[in-house]
Amino acid sequence: MLLTMDVGNTNTVLGVYRGSELVANWRLTTSREQTIDEYGILARDLFTLASLDSSEIDGVIISSVVPQLNSTLAGMSERYFHLKALFVEPGVKTGMPIHYDNPLEVGADRIVNAVAAFEKYGGPCISVDFGTALNFDAVSERGEYLGGVLAPGIGISADALFARAARLFRVEIKDPGKIIGTNTVASMQSGLYYGYVDMVDGILERMKKVLGEKTRVVATGGQAALIGKGSRHIETIDEFLTLDGLRIIWERNSGASVRGGKERHASPQAAGVPPKSER
Repeated sequence: MLLTMDVGNTNTVLGVYRGSELVANWRLTTSREQTIDEYGILARDLFTLASLDSSEIDGVIISSVVPQLNSTLAGMSERYFHLKALFVEPGVKTGMPIHYDNPLEVGADRIVNAVAAFEKYGGPCISVDFGTALNFDAVSERGEYLGGVLAPGIGISADALFARAARLFRVEIKDPGKIIGTNTVASMQSGLYYGYVDMVDGILERMKKVLGEKTRVVATGGQAALIGKGSRHIETIDEFLTLDGLRIIWERNSGASVRGGKERHASPQAAGVPPKSER
């Protein structure tokens, strides 16, 4: 089995694959203060609750945009799974050429999403990730990463509104059902929901003018279902796009070494992507 981990600034998503089947997944709050043992014990507890045997894990792959956690997660993998984790970083084979002015600036999460979107839905395509930041990533018909658009996530915008406006308060981010709010809560929800739906559609419309009107658009992340249902351009909501991308990249890095009785992934030599992200 394969353990995949997508470490974002706000949430960390874990998935366990048996072959190509996702047999378990969990979404946790990203904690920069947790130790190797705290992460390891938490992972073991999650496996127990899902009736999975952690000793069956023979691979670990991690996409992280929180560099200070990388050594902790690497240590957790070594101590609790007896495996060297494969991080999505330079040297990892992605199978996707990166057409960015400086490829080192592209976040690992963005490339992982692009790889999964192209593999699952074909090209040209756009992956939209509703995370701490809102990422739009474009892939050509030939499977080349072309670049994208970055914007503040809806949660960041909502937090700024609550923090900077003395008389406003935190509200649930949802579709209020009408554009003109008749109370403060509905008015704020209208601005957040319809504002982001229209921003997302406006960006996608401009991107599709470049890529072609037949471009597939797939969304993932915490607010994907909410915003996606109001979008004219988002065709597919794929909750596990990033985890699937990690599995695909793991499979493309086929070199393996054996140490300590368990299979361990060796470092590939092909060009890949960096761990840094703007998310």
